[in-house]
Amino acid sequence: MKILDKKSIKNITVNKKARHDYFIDEVIEAGIELSGTEVKSLRKGAVNLKDSYVSLKTGEAFVKGMHISPYEQGNIFNKDPLRDRKLLLHKREINRLIGTVKQQGVSIIPLSLYFKGSLVKIEIAIARGKKNYDKRDDMAKKEAQRNMDRAMKERNK
Repeated sequence: MKILDKKSIKNITVNKKARHDYFIDEVIEAGIELSGTEVKSLRKGAVNLKDSYVSLKTGEAFVKGMHISPYEQGNIFNKDPLRDRKLLLHKREINRLIGTVKQQGVSIIPLSLYFKGSLVKIEIAIARGKKNYDKRDDMAKKEAQRNMDRAMKERNK
């Protein structure tokens, strides 16, 4: 078995909006089923996770709303950019996700997409939605931290 080091992980994209709109409870790594031209588009970074989410049905998990741009050199092998893509998870993981989604206000959203060696992995999160006042609190805390860092930097000069 081959041991992967930190250098073999290459980020493709990160869903920045997810951490702004949700409280992240738990993070899970999953494989994703893709076609060859989709992988070539991912190598170019032509993907958008912004409005995507994970749907669970009949014991399977699917990513919906993830946009992978068609590969320019591809022809008839290009797939629909917004098609549902199957996640590769163990049955017990899917059953646990189904149990947690039945709770009130819990969603499953993708956080990031990356290459781990030659495999494409997706990081999904069990998340609870934030209210507007929670978002304002987070922004105020970030701004205060930025101001403190700026003041410390000026003081150390």
